[in-house]
Amino acid sequence: MEALSVIVRRGAIVEARHRVHAVAVSDGAVIAEAGNPGLVCFMRSSSKPLQAVPLARAREDVDDRELAIASASHLANPAQLDAVRSLLAKAPAEEAELECGAEGSPPRKLNHNCSGKHAGMLALCRARGWRSEGYRLEGHRVQREMLAVHAEAAGVAEDELETAVDGCGVVTFGMPLERIAYAFSRFEQLDGGARVAAAMRAHPDLIRGPKASDTRLMKALPGWIAKGGAEGLLCAAGDGIGVALKSEDGSGRALGPAAHTFFAHLGRDLGDLAMLPVENSRGERVGEIVSG
Repeated sequence: MEALSVIVRRGAIVEARHRVHAVAVSDGAVIAEAGNPGLVCFMRSSSKPLQAVPLARAREDVDDRELAIASASHLANPAQLDAVRSLLAKAPAEEAELECGAEGSPPRKLNHNCSGKHAGMLALCRARGWRSEGYRLEGHRVQREMLAVHAEAAGVAEDELETAVDGCGVVTFGMPLERIAYAFSRFEQLDGGARVAAAMRAHPDLIRGPKASDTRLMKALPGWIAKGGAEGLLCAAGDGIGVALKSEDGSGRALGPAAHTFFAHLGRDLGDLAMLPVENSRGERVGEIVSG
C-alpha cells in the first residue's frame, strides 16, 4: 500500500499535501502497512509512556494522575499543572530542579510541555537514591534506564538504537517505524507498562488536550492508548496491536485524518478524526484537512 495522502484544502483549492507512512504490528508480525515501515525516525515525545515505565516500577506510591502526567505533552492547563505539582511533591523535588526549559508567560519550567516527564525522572532518582543533577544527560543512570526500557520494548540490543538530544534536553531514541509499532504492541507486557497504560486511559485529557490526535484517539477507541511526538509521529496500542504513523514532512496536522484512514484498514473507526477544520483568526472555518 502506498503512503497515505492527506490534503489541506482552502475553499476549492488544495494548498498542501502530506505523505504519511504507517505500520501496524500484532504478535510480532506486520498486519498492515502504508508507505515505508522501515522508515527510521526519533520517537521524541511518543517515548513518554515508555519513559514512565521505570517510574512505575520504582514507585508504588505514584497514582494514575501522576503516571499520566509523566506520560504527557501537556498544555499547561490548571488540571495538568496540578498533576505536575503533585508528582513533584511526591518525588520530593522542587520546580527549580527540573532540567527542561522555561515556557509560558511569565516563563516557568513548570509550564514546559515535558515538565511531567521531568518530574517523573526526579521521582525516579529519589526512589533509586541517585543524584538528580544532570539526570537529562546520556551518561546519567536515568537515561541509561530509558535506553534499557526502549531496547527491551523494541526487542533490540541497546547499541542498535540511534540516540540524539530531544527538545527538552533528555535523550531521544531512533528506530524503524516497524520497531516502534512492535514496542507499542507489547507495551502492557512490560513490567510496569500496564500501570502506565491504565493511567493514560483514565486521564486522556492530561496526555495532551481535546484537539490533539492522541487524546481524541483514546476517546474514540476505549481501551487503547496513544501518544504523539514532535515532527509528525503518532503511536498507539490496543487489542494487542501496536501502530506507528509518521508524517514525511514532519507536520502533525496530517496525523488525525491519516490515522482515521489507516485504522479503517484495521477494522476500527476513529470517528471525527477523519477531518480537521482549518480556521482563520476569527474562528471561522475556511477549509479542511482530510485524506485524499
